[in-house]
Amino acid sequence: MTVLSVVSLVLLVIAGSLAVPQYFARNRGAAGRPHGALYGTALAQLMLLGASAVTALLSGGGSGWAVAGPLAVLAATLGGGAPTTALLQISFNASHPEHQPMLTGKDGEPVFNDEVDAQPVLRGGAWIGVLERLAVSSTLLMGWPEGLAIILAVKALGRYSELGKSGAAERFILGTFASQLWACACVGVAVLLR
Repeated sequence: MTVLSVVSLVLLVIAGSLAVPQYFARNRGAAGRPHGALYGTALAQLMLLGASAVTALLSGGGSGWAVAGPLAVLAATLGGGAPTTALLQISFNASHPEHQPMLTGKDGEPVFNDEVDAQPVLRGGAWIGVLERLAVSSTLLMGWPEGLAIILAVKALGRYSELGKSGAAERFILGTFASQLWACACVGVAVLLR
């Protein structure tokens, strides 16, 4: 294993690890909205992932799947949350009717569109994203890209009843693409290091 391969793997692991604090409540702002540091974290992760890919390309490979594969799965699984959340925050349109007015339901949870008994759209997405990235990266590393269709189908079926709500389909597509692109990029680094 060359020095550049090791540097690439270290950058990959750091890129994935930077997002870990976002999964803890203490990193959340008022009403569960992420702090402004989210954008900095996402940008740093993307830059580190890019640097890892360039370094892997320059290394000429040779580190093998035994090291690069599991580290790519780890970085893909843990790391995609901040870039995905940042993209969803950037695309948020506060003037959209879905967000006016915001009420609370019987348990104090946010409720949209005056549906007092409803749950907020797409709850649990962060943890679904973690499992999605784990499945995507593992499927790609196993050389079974057809598994991506199964992952997308399961995710879409699980959210089917919520996708008709205003804005839910767009968030679903944006979140899914961002999350899966992160996982694919991490696996791409492992492929370059093979």
